Amino acid sequence: MSLGSFISKQFVDVIDWTDEPGVLALRYPVADREIQRGSQLTVREGQRAVFVTEGHFADNFGPGQHTLDTSTLPVLTALENWDKGFTAPFKSDVYFFSLRQQVDCKWGTTQPITLRDKDFGTLRLRAFGRYSFAIADVETFWDTLVGALERFTVEDIEPQLRAMVLTELASTLGGGGTAFLDMAANQKLLSDSLKTALGPGFAALGLELSGFQVESLSLPDEVQAAIDKASAMRAMGDVDQYARFQAADGILIAAANPGGVAGIGASAAAGMAIGAAMGVGQPGAAVPGASAEDPFALIAKLHALLTAGALTQAEFDAKKAALLAKIG
Repeated sequence: MSLGSFISKQFVDVIDWTDEPGVLALRYPVADREIQRGSQLTVREGQRAVFVTEGHFADNFGPGQHTLDTSTLPVLTALENWDKGFTAPFKSDVYFFSLRQQVDCKWGTTQPITLRDKDFGTLRLRAFGRYSFAIADVETFWDTLVGALERFTVEDIEPQLRAMVLTELASTLGGGGTAFLDMAANQKLLSDSLKTALGPGFAALGLELSGFQVESLSLPDEVQAAIDKASAMRAMGDVDQYARFQAADGILIAAANPGGVAGIGASAAAGMAIGAAMGVGQPGAAVPGASAEDPFALIAKLHALLTAGALTQAEFDAKKAALLAKIG
């Protein structure tokens, strides 16, 4: 036998693997080399080692150091019909699996999910979050995903897991049973519900979904703007009052323009117009059965609009000054 032949046929007598980030399963590179009977197998914490022969899932080993012989390889011994005293080298595929938690995996909607909301009608919703998982059943995982592959990583499986998440998300939200505002206000409840629903799908792949979070729910900008507008109107307390406020806003802008309310007393005219639009200090403007609203109450409502984003700081300051000038 030549030296090259001897080297190519050298026996493997130490088998171990150091975890690599993102690697879930690895076939130990035995190649054409044979495993020496009595070899040492080292399995680290968070790992599982499995012997596979001719497509059959045989003996598996947890953390520790193991001497390989017929007593520690009973399934392989039976499959290969070895004699109990057999001491020759043997060939077998050895797979290492990482059982560690795979954390900070991200998911998100590539396209908005269309749903029917009981408050706003048809909405297009985007959602984003994170999840974590680990291998729970190595045989199921190997059988459904790894097979004859030499290496299997988180990157290999993430597209499938994200598709499962988005399918379940669309199914859960598409029923329209929970209003968007309720979902957004209780994302933990939604997260827990989706985690429970996704559990069986992950288990079918030999995985455990150990954590799932919905981090954000968002609407298209134009829909969110409409909701903000509605919130501002509710802050004013009355839609008609809000309309009068908007009219006063237009008058104030006109007064500030050279082509608007012209001539001496333009500012005074604008102030009177604002008062008329808001029902402040104008004869006959009061609602029947009630006195005209106090200017300070109106200023408080204007501040609510400022907080809601319906007014800029400059607009608020101008309207506040106009109201205070009326009572000065």
